[in-house]
Amino acid sequence: MREIFPGIYKWRNKLWTKNLVPGQQVYGERLATFNDIEYREWNPFRSKLAAAIVKKLKHLPLRAGSRVLYLGIAEGTTASHISDIIGKEGVIFGVDISEKCLAKLLQICEARKNIIPVLADANKPESYEAYVKEIKPQILYQDVSQKNQAEIFNKNARLFLKKGAYGLLALKAPSISSTKKPSRVFRKEEKKLLEEFEIIEKIPLSPFEKKHRFYLLRKR
Repeated sequence: MREIFPGIYKWRNKLWTKNLVPGQQVYGERLATFNDIEYREWNPFRSKLAAAIVKKLKHLPLRAGSRVLYLGIAEGTTASHISDIIGKEGVIFGVDISEKCLAKLLQICEARKNIIPVLADANKPESYEAYVKEIKPQILYQDVSQKNQAEIFNKNARLFLKKGAYGLLALKAPSISSTKKPSRVFRKEEKKLLEEFEIIEKIPLSPFEKKHRFYLLRKR
């Protein structure tokens, strides 16, 4: 096991995280034990963050104790690996609008106490403002399939992030426009992001996700 980022490992050309809840899988991932420590394989076809790492993301602000606001947490596949990385001292405040997804996520949260799931609309951050301000997030992570993805990201950043805090964003061109070329969509969305952020890295996610781009950003 070779550590490539804090809490993220590479072995046999695969990504792994230390399992915060030994013996338990989240989405049928492979488990492996080295020196009495259990690791979970992180599948880049199931996680856009893992895909970005495989596609040579150079910097990643996540570490033990990080406080994360996660928009579009869904059933918790990627969030479970972030949960491994940030450990028991960190926290993920996970927002999703789908009751079905949150019901499955709640099962994961029974064992992973560092994930706080909330049924809410990321378009309306004022509805969960009081709770998020208590955890003081250092990182904003977003993976939503809505037309106004950049606006949602900026709105939450203005409300919750301090200058110098980081953003991790998966943009889906077809969700924004099914008729325009993805390159044109990304250029337009990047202009919006620059209102609030400095773009540090941008990574196409093909072949893991088509017409997707992953961004590492820093709050202005």
